[in-house]
Amino acid sequence: MVKFGLQVPWFSWAGSPDNDRRVLVDVARAAEDAGFHSLWVMDHFFQLPMIGEAELDMLEGYTTLAYLAGVTERIALGTLVTGVTYRHPAVLVKQVTTLDVLSGGRAWLGIGAAWFEREHRGLGVPFPPLRERFERLEEAVQIAMQMWSDDNGPFKGKHYTLSETICSPPPAQRPRPPIMIGGGGERRTLKLVAQYADACNVSGNAQEIAHKFEVLRRHCDDVGRDYDEIERTVLTITPPGEAAIDPARTLIEAGAQHVIFSGLPVHKPEVLASFGTDVFPALDEG
Repeated sequence: MVKFGLQVPWFSWAGSPDNDRRVLVDVARAAEDAGFHSLWVMDHFFQLPMIGEAELDMLEGYTTLAYLAGVTERIALGTLVTGVTYRHPAVLVKQVTTLDVLSGGRAWLGIGAAWFEREHRGLGVPFPPLRERFERLEEAVQIAMQMWSDDNGPFKGKHYTLSETICSPPPAQRPRPPIMIGGGGERRTLKLVAQYADACNVSGNAQEIAHKFEVLRRHCDDVGRDYDEIERTVLTITPPGEAAIDPARTLIEAGAQHVIFSGLPVHKPEVLASFGTDVFPALDEG
């Protein structure tokens, strides 16, 4: 069965920031009531240039998810996705673990190599070269997997050294929260997905996505991984209402198992409700 998610990339609605608490509660509960499986926020500190001015409102991702966990019961929660450069990996794992415990087992670890240089420079966050960021990404995933295992021993990598990998309490999900590696890079990102991840996240049109999935399948073959173990998620910017049905259907036909909708006017309750009454039933029928 195909899953459907909702990303909230925009917090600059009328009345923000004064009404952020109320609007986010309404959005999260409306998404849960409509039948969305997952709810995602970006992990950025400045608004992205393809969306708006850098100075537009941008809430910190994990604080926002913790708040949303407290006002929902069922919907899965994650960032789409965290840049590996933003936090020390062990601290990130503790954040996701805490979210998982307090949400009753609903957290995802979404992570990628990071790309938005302006916010790094602006806030003084180191922004190493791309090769190093990918090395750090691999080590961060290895650290997460070790901290979410029975191995409390040391970790020594090229970029991170931990003398102990204690993570107490452990996450509510067993064996651990799902790890999603975001990005469609065919040589490095999708190879890391095949090696480590429980899910990928790619974007593009149906033809591009089908190609990415085929590349992932080849990487799985190369490393001896079962391709079907990996949940194939797609982020798509879509119009609201029934106009979302056909574009989403093409993504599902291309192999998507979890379609995450973005770019919606989520502050309008009728928009999210229409997905539950019109969009999801149509897509479930094929």
